[in-house]
Amino acid sequence: MGLGTDVRLSRLFSHPSGNLFGIAVDHFVGYGNVREGGLANLPDAIDRCITANPDTMTMTPGTAKGCWPAHAGKASLIIQASYWTPDDRIRDRLATPADAIRLGADALAVAIGVRGDTEGDFIRWLSDAVRDAAPYELPVVAHIYPRDYSDGVKIVFTPEEIAYAVRVGIETGVDVIKVGYPGDEQAFAEIIASCPVPVVMAGGPKEPTLEGALEHMAAGMRAGARGAVVGRNIWGEANMEQAARAYAAVIHDGVSATEAIANA
Repeated sequence: MGLGTDVRLSRLFSHPSGNLFGIAVDHFVGYGNVREGGLANLPDAIDRCITANPDTMTMTPGTAKGCWPAHAGKASLIIQASYWTPDDRIRDRLATPADAIRLGADALAVAIGVRGDTEGDFIRWLSDAVRDAAPYELPVVAHIYPRDYSDGVKIVFTPEEIAYAVRVGIETGVDVIKVGYPGDEQAFAEIIASCPVPVVMAGGPKEPTLEGALEHMAAGMRAGARGAVVGRNIWGEANMEQAARAYAAVIHDGVSATEAIANA
């Protein structure tokens, strides 16, 4: 790891707490009806989310080109390099490390699915990204989602599968690993303790309540996570500004879910 990588990683984890609070608006083909929901108006969603002062914002290259100029310098930009659906109906890459550098990003995100027949292709995406980012000293953030095929296909969060996802990130040499919370604080602590690079949490599927989502986040932070990158549990809320501030309080200040909501 060279100076350039160190500098860019320090921007991602620049908060005095040492933890990363990121917001992801990189949901593309898996989003659904683009006329409805929190990302129906991408510029507005970004305008609203940035008011919570996230450390990072993750988005596709086109979204960055069209929506980020007004907010440049307010947070570290992370470019999402891939787009896919868990059933592999669509899977391809949107951006290269060179594209991310050209857009002024501090990191490249690569979202992949593991398990299933296409796992090898996805792991190669990660290893290719690490190799291609190295000349630019651009950090790679792996978003790794284990899948289960016993009844159709779905993303799963068991401790065994989350441990496997983290191992994939370690073996491919990424700089930050983003995985879902496995629902077991002790197991997550053991997984994180075995990982030589920072582990941050995915926001996960949309939770029925904001408080429930924040409680999972607080448990993951107690287990040793270095933060989180949250999507639909922020922009899926009617008051996304409040949700974003509450997440920031849990991640940066270590407060409880109840206190975070009360003061957001």
